Amino acid sequence: MQLAEQLFRIRTVPVLVPMPAERAYSYAVPEGMTVVPGSIVQVPLGPRQVAGVVWDGGSDDVDPKKLRAITHVFDCPPLDATMRRFIDWVADYTLSPPGLVARMALRAPAAFDPEPLIEGIEATGVAPERLTDARRRVMEAAVETPAWTRSGLAHAAGVTPSVVDGLLKQGVFRSLRLPPPPAVALPDTEYGRAELSPDQAAAAEALVAKGDGFSTTLLEGVTGSGKTEVYFEAVAAALDKGRQVLILLPEIALTQSFIDRFHARFGAPPAEWHSDVAPRRREQIWRQVAEGRVRVVAGARSALFLPFQDLGLVVVDEEHDPAYKQEERIFYHARDMAVVRGSLGGFPVILASATPSVESRVNAADGRYGHVRLAGRFAEAALPDLSLVDMRLAPPARGRFVSPVLSTAIGETVARGEQVLLFLNRRGYAPLTLCRVCGHRFQCPDCSTWLVDHRLRGQLQCHHCGFAVPRPEACPECGTLDHLVACGPGVERIAEEMLATFPEARTILLSSDLPGGARRLRRELDAIAEGEADIVIGTQLVAKGHHFPLMTLVGAVDADLGLANGDPRAAERTFQLLHQVTGRAGRSGGRKSRGMIQTWQPEHPVMRAIASGDAARFYEREIAERQRAGLPPFGRLASVIVSANTRREAEEYARLLRRAAPDDPAIEVLGPAEAPLAVLRGRHRFRLLVHSPTRAPVQGFLRATIAAAPRPRGSVQMQIDVDPQSFL
Repeated sequence: MQLAEQLFRIRTVPVLVPMPAERAYSYAVPEGMTVVPGSIVQVPLGPRQVAGVVWDGGSDDVDPKKLRAITHVFDCPPLDATMRRFIDWVADYTLSPPGLVARMALRAPAAFDPEPLIEGIEATGVAPERLTDARRRVMEAAVETPAWTRSGLAHAAGVTPSVVDGLLKQGVFRSLRLPPPPAVALPDTEYGRAELSPDQAAAAEALVAKGDGFSTTLLEGVTGSGKTEVYFEAVAAALDKGRQVLILLPEIALTQSFIDRFHARFGAPPAEWHSDVAPRRREQIWRQVAEGRVRVVAGARSALFLPFQDLGLVVVDEEHDPAYKQEERIFYHARDMAVVRGSLGGFPVILASATPSVESRVNAADGRYGHVRLAGRFAEAALPDLSLVDMRLAPPARGRFVSPVLSTAIGETVARGEQVLLFLNRRGYAPLTLCRVCGHRFQCPDCSTWLVDHRLRGQLQCHHCGFAVPRPEACPECGTLDHLVACGPGVERIAEEMLATFPEARTILLSSDLPGGARRLRRELDAIAEGEADIVIGTQLVAKGHHFPLMTLVGAVDADLGLANGDPRAAERTFQLLHQVTGRAGRSGGRKSRGMIQTWQPEHPVMRAIASGDAARFYEREIAERQRAGLPPFGRLASVIVSANTRREAEEYARLLRRAAPDDPAIEVLGPAEAPLAVLRGRHRFRLLVHSPTRAPVQGFLRATIAAAPRPRGSVQMQIDVDPQSFL
């Protein structure tokens, strides 16, 4: 009896369910069912049936008779040991429930069962009764591949499906069941191998030489230096070894141009993974990644949690981009977690950027990362001549925002048949609307922010919570008509100014919140690349990764915008953004190009670094300042945001947390203080900032603080962000 009970106890396993669970739950394994760590199963949870993952470690010491049983094992490859360790690592580092992290790996529940087989046909060797020209073409096409779909064979032969149906009835073909088609064709590593310059070839050789073991390499090169073609050689080397590859991109808008370049190099596109991919397509890609049938994925940060069967390389393109930081539910930085995944899986990671993050620069300088540089543009294309436009000496006309100096350059460029890009990192028409009579300012009722005027949509909108109202004619405070004034410029206002100044020029406005979404953006980016626009006005999405052959002038309308806040990374981000956007100019050889930066503070170190092209000096100064202040990467930060329906509730609980913090002389707790964005979506917010040396146990300190504090009650909620990127 004891032996039988012991055997039954062995038939219990921990299952991690995709919910805010701090640990796996124990379930019984029914007789005849086989599960292993990583198996994706269906289990009862309360009144529901949910998907979960059989986890590592032992189960609770509970009487098996009291446990609920696993109800189903999905016919799906299990999550491998590396993926399970990665989920545990992310949960531990970000102080997130492991169940919520696991949910990011289980994003496609419809893909847990195999894709259904499809109807196909194959030749039987029987000759048709009468060989018409159409039937002959079908027979010739059928020789190329043993099995076809009915419509596929008809398309290949250039006939209607009825011709194939007739041959099927005569017994020339017979029906069979075929596996589902691949999500994307297999890449051919020899298809479009580019002719690299000597510098590019040396850089590619250095990346390929990293081999199969774990390493992290920073690939740094000026804009237009051909970094993508260089790391494509590392991608090809990994594919030749039979490994899978993940390429992370920061923006959906970048995806199509990258897909086209990849297709030209490898003869097939990579599988895409981002929010714009249709659900059915996502399920197909998830399944085929797990089976190893998809060899390359290009995607947003969430692609890091796809269940690769044999991942052998991760490339993080534009590694400095803040879009890699997720700031909801699970707070993680995809660049840093990509390095962790490479370390756990024992494969190389490549970080590519023209303007690397300070953290990556320091890691490369200290020898933790390899460092491969590309100093010149491909095909000897010249870098743009950069200059500062001092707005104190050459201010724009009243009601205008483009300096006469920049306006003159725009006119000359358009007259030569070349393109102009005007960059302003502010969506809409104006960031603030007020009444001239009573001074009323339009503010979001749910956030402590002004409503942004969007003239093209006829709305005033909050960019934080989405609240919107029709743009009024009269002031709601004093009732005065026609006295509402827009303060400051957005890209729509700059477009209006360009249309008034250069009415004959073809002007395109690019902004992520305009109707049509990513598909419209792709069409317009293609139109710009083909020379169908003279003046392009855009936000930061035009700064990255685009190749516009005719673009010879780039103007930054308000270069000081990013410097006007208390973010410790403000100087770095402004430098990166301006460097990237001016790098859109002169990317094809033979044309002289310029970058003009409008600024009210030309003496600022960021502006001097951009104008001089001396990136090394900027990094040297920024790194020294970070080191002096003990800021990342020379120290660590963690942010705790306490929010509640009332200001009093949020402040009281934030103070309780502060008092519960352990007394550790190495770790400093700042606050609580109102967050810069004090009200968001109707919730009042207070912030604690934890500052410590690099090696201090920040996660342990935060866990001890939370354990010692009373549990949040009422409407109080708490968010923890280890290594914050945003300080709003």
